[in-house]
Amino acid sequence: MKYFSKIIIALMLSLTVSAAYASEMLTIKESPYSVSKTIDRLEAILKKKGITIFARVDHKAGAVKAGINMKAEAQLLIFGNPNFGTPLMNENILIGLDLPMKVLSWKDEKGKVWLAYVNPSELKHRHNMTKNEIFFNKMKKALNGVTSKVVAP
Repeated sequence: MKYFSKIIIALMLSLTVSAAYASEMLTIKESPYSVSKTIDRLEAILKKKGITIFARVDHKAGAVKAGINMKAEAQLLIFGNPNFGTPLMNENILIGLDLPMKVLSWKDEKGKVWLAYVNPSELKHRHNMTKNEIFFNKMKKALNGVTSKVVAP
């Protein structure tokens, strides 16, 4: 029985650590706007800052086109800035799996709209990058600032 209790405690601790890690991996913000309007606002702000918009993906429209029912409305914006991304890719080309940056907006089952992105510090950790700290810090600050403007009433 003692052994079983230790296993339960270890499992509970690992779940707590996993949840904490998940919250550090992503930044999630509630938006007062529709999914489409949230992504419209993000796209407009990024374009104004000279950031390249590579693609806008409407996941629900894609599902409908494929004849599949998708419950949630969701759109993804893919964007980047070579001034940030190139030095990172020069350090570790595999970060190209996560660049350009992406922001997802979706509507949950309660009707709330959200916006989320992978934290730059997670990308640094994921790709075991030890250089270019300044670029990760700038990316983190820029993403937080832009997305805060997007969801501001």
